[in-house]
Amino acid sequence: MPVFRYKPVGGVMSGTIEAPDRASAIRELMREGITPSDLQVAEGSSARRAAGPRVNGGMAMGRAEFAAFIRELATALTAGLPLVTSLRTMQRGGRSGSQFRMLEHLIGRVEHGKSLAEAAREWGKPFDDLTINLIVAGEASGKLDEVLRQAAGLLDGDLKLRRAVVSATLYPAILAGLISIAITVMVTVIVPKILEPMQGELVELPWPTQVVQGVAGLFATWWWAVLIFIGLLVLVSKAALRDETWRLAIDRAVLRIPLFGRLFRDLAVARFTRTLGTLTGAGIPALQALRITKGTLANKAMERVIEDVCEQVSAGKTIADPMERSGYFPAMLVQIVNLGERSGRLDETLAQAAEAFEERTQTSLKLLLTALPPMLVVILACVVGFIVVAILLPLMDLQEAML
Repeated sequence: MPVFRYKPVGGVMSGTIEAPDRASAIRELMREGITPSDLQVAEGSSARRAAGPRVNGGMAMGRAEFAAFIRELATALTAGLPLVTSLRTMQRGGRSGSQFRMLEHLIGRVEHGKSLAEAAREWGKPFDDLTINLIVAGEASGKLDEVLRQAAGLLDGDLKLRRAVVSATLYPAILAGLISIAITVMVTVIVPKILEPMQGELVELPWPTQVVQGVAGLFATWWWAVLIFIGLLVLVSKAALRDETWRLAIDRAVLRIPLFGRLFRDLAVARFTRTLGTLTGAGIPALQALRITKGTLANKAMERVIEDVCEQVSAGKTIADPMERSGYFPAMLVQIVNLGERSGRLDETLAQAAEAFEERTQTSLKLLLTALPPMLVVILACVVGFIVVAILLPLMDLQEAML
């Protein structure tokens, strides 16, 4: 049976305990009134010798599927099943080949003395830093089932937000695509056939007609150059997004775009609030929770603010002040964070605020869905109107010349 070396919270002396696995060792220590801050397999233990080489068998798993996996594990642990038994029960539940191998890896590592977090980190995707740190907090506190339920709720909330964004932008995206196709067909196929007979009748075509004719000629003659230009533009854009300076400038500009900027900011704030509240509620220190949460913002400008916040917190200052100075975070969130810090209930206040900001995000999405289609229709009307004018003007000039 493996031997574990532990160090109690607030203590300087370490001890050892013998247990079949890490989870059992934590439960036994908790029953004795000891909360371990660190628990590792002792040197020379049979578990360490049997642990085997590190692997990284990352697998593709959808967000919804991974959230269901975490929730199922939390349910099994809440029912009182040991960790290994829970994993084996899930393995027998008709899993796919890749999931079966993942569970086999987790079971083998835990049976040989590894923690679930260590086993998950070795496996790789779909376990990210956020999920792994929550598992670490759950194992250290002896409340793995409760923390896993929080993790599943966090994944479900993020998935709900992503689905809302996709559903809100799908119709405008389809409409924009159809508009682009219609304009391209009109300019490259229909307009040249109409204007071709007029070229010999008029000495000089009106400037709108010349513009449309020039665009049509460009696509007809230099279509390959247009495709190359678009390809180069995509490559340059990707390179700019990989460059730290350019990405920061782009993300700052994105936040200033009317309508879209507010949506992106609301999405980032809602995700930040929910994630930070979940991490602090799981017992993860505020500084570590902030560093983990920074990666969920998906905006370099807002990530820079959180880096500043981390520096302030490391120096013993508050979280709220640098958030307020940045101007990116709503005043209400700053006040809520300030209140949570002063009262020592940061996790509770953030959990309540997360619901409000998620509702605000839904409102921003509805606003986008309401405003964007009419804007696209107006753009289409303007372009089609310009093309119609370009066709009618030479016809009118030709009619006057004949008179």
